[in-house]
Amino acid sequence: MDFYAKLVAFAPLVSFAIVGGLNRLLPKGVSAWTACAGVFVSFLAAVMVFSHIWSSEEPHVVLVYDWITSGTFDSQFSFLIDRLSATFILMITGVSFLIHVFSVGYMWEDDGIRRFFAYLNLFVFFMLILILADNFLVTFIGWEGVGFCSFMLISFWYKDMKNNDAAKKAFVMNRIGDFGFLMAMCLMVLHLGTLNYPEILSAEGLATLQKVPGGILSLIALCLLLGAAGKSAQIPLYTWLPDAMAAPTPVSALIHAATMVTAGVYLVARTHVFFEASPEVSIVVAWVGVATA
Repeated sequence: MDFYAKLVAFAPLVSFAIVGGLNRLLPKGVSAWTACAGVFVSFLAAVMVFSHIWSSEEPHVVLVYDWITSGTFDSQFSFLIDRLSATFILMITGVSFLIHVFSVGYMWEDDGIRRFFAYLNLFVFFMLILILADNFLVTFIGWEGVGFCSFMLISFWYKDMKNNDAAKKAFVMNRIGDFGFLMAMCLMVLHLGTLNYPEILSAEGLATLQKVPGGILSLIALCLLLGAAGKSAQIPLYTWLPDAMAAPTPVSALIHAATMVTAGVYLVARTHVFFEASPEVSIVVAWVGVATA
């Protein structure tokens, strides 16, 4: 399964490198269908991962490479395959492939079609990294990556200043949410000594969590909620989303309806132990959702 997990993440990156690197050396039809093929291969690999993990109760960690080791702190570039991540990657790759195919016709007359598909592929890669990550640091790479790609896609028709303004607004709003994410990670390192999901969710990690003062756990949960609110356009960080519709229609379908705005939902689900330990913050989550709706 390790091979399929890596294929899920890196197939869109390979197609991005081909389409973006060769750019106008390729006919636009070849560029478009190469981009579609990369996401389709990722979808097929996601089906294999999903079918394998759904029949197994045990989460599976896939090591990509050794990354950071400093004293007692350790963080690898690894993927965590469990039912949550497997479900999300299946949805993301499936929807992304359909939107890529639709984009071939929608963007065919646009002179920047190659650049458009390169950005789409890069976005899908970062979104998959966000979902597959087995620790907060790798999640943050994907988190920032989708924010960058969103900026590039919202401002795709950059000759219109309205689009540039919308992209800048989305970028700034997401940085506010990212500050909350960073603060949560700092507090975790300080009080838990790890950023790895398996360690936090293990029996030992949950025992350590119970020793942390309730106020600190509530603060971590609130910081995570701030990060989720930025990506998922929840109150008070929701004002960027209507303006982001200035992007081409496939971008609105992919990023602002199906994938990036679900990143906040995924973050809350992945870090559920902090919200379970902070009932007051869970109530805040509910009220934020109700108010935004």
